[in-house]
Amino acid sequence: MAMDAGEIERLIKDGIPDAVVRIEDLRGDGDHYAAHVESRTFQGRSRVQQHQMVYQALRGRMGDQLHALALRTTIPAGD
Repeated sequence: MAMDAGEIERLIKDGIPDAVVRIEDLRGDGDHYAAHVESRTFQGRSRVQQHQMVYQALRGRMGDQLHALALRTTIPAGD
């Protein structure tokens, strides 16, 4: 079962409340997405830890309902 981009965005924002999230459906199939997540909570964390935070926010849907997610995390400029 595929996920919709709005659901991915909602889950990430629920798990990382200050996040600015942009989702792109890469193939138009609802199964392959790119996500850019920007959050101050990433400050001081490694890239791996940042990605783990996003995957945790997705509540186990990665690899099940969500097949592929190209993930980019950033900290807001000036922070």
